[in-house]
Amino acid sequence: MSRLRSYNFTPQTHAILYYKQRTTNGGLMISEASGISETAQGTDKPIRKQQFIGGSKGADSEYSTPHSLTIHEISCVINDFRLAARNAIKAGFDGVEIHGANGYIVDQFLKDQVNDRTDEYGGSIQNRCRFALELVQAISDEIGLERVGMRLSPFADYNESGDSDPHSLGLFMAESLSQLGIAYCHVIEPRMVTQFGKAETRNSLDSMRKAFKGTFIVAGGYCDRDEASRVIENDEADLVAFGRAFLANPDLPRRFRLNAPLNIYDRSTFYTDDPVVGYTDYPFLEDQSGLP
Repeated sequence: MSRLRSYNFTPQTHAILYYKQRTTNGGLMISEASGISETAQGTDKPIRKQQFIGGSKGADSEYSTPHSLTIHEISCVINDFRLAARNAIKAGFDGVEIHGANGYIVDQFLKDQVNDRTDEYGGSIQNRCRFALELVQAISDEIGLERVGMRLSPFADYNESGDSDPHSLGLFMAESLSQLGIAYCHVIEPRMVTQFGKAETRNSLDSMRKAFKGTFIVAGGYCDRDEASRVIENDEADLVAFGRAFLANPDLPRRFRLNAPLNIYDRSTFYTDDPVVGYTDYPFLEDQSGLP
């Protein structure tokens, strides 16, 4: 589900086929994360700078030193998000999901393991959430609250972005987003502490579920119909999102409806730049069973 198949951070024609294969009437499809601007992608120079600092070589003076965003730069990033949201609607998307999870920039502001700022964007939970909430407000003002969702991972430690009190962080964000009135809140299950495996935990999203009054979506490790159905039946969420299972089964809604067996995903092909293998070559049910 990465951007590796979008060469130079630009979606290619094979992405059209990928999403077309998975389109269903009335379905909610959330695309992969997209960079909002040229600066959002980073450059080779800061990456190499960090490699030199961590290795045996000394830092080369031609490389810029990574730094915390200045207040002015924060406002510029928020504006970049706003313009990207406008462009998404102009391009025909129904709405925008703000990626506030998985160790990306919004998550870095939220988590106290990463955010060591001493100004109004660091320290307390309220301050650490300020950037995210200003971002949501700016995008909502641009395209409308009803077109905005947000993805969060308060319990996750992706890319070394963990928090000492994920319960309080998640609850504060859920309450704040509910007050803003956005369309949905999309949260990664606490069991997904890391990106690649489920862990046993007593943590739950119950408090966030109760705090957020809009549509509440959960994701993380869901691979079959029955588990997702139990979550809905127990009122733990309004919707359950599927990633890896949908990647491997372009007709996943139909397979669920028929309770048909699923294709097994091949993790080794997840993070490659191949436009076909592990992307658009997973078979449909009729290709396997002869069903119409």
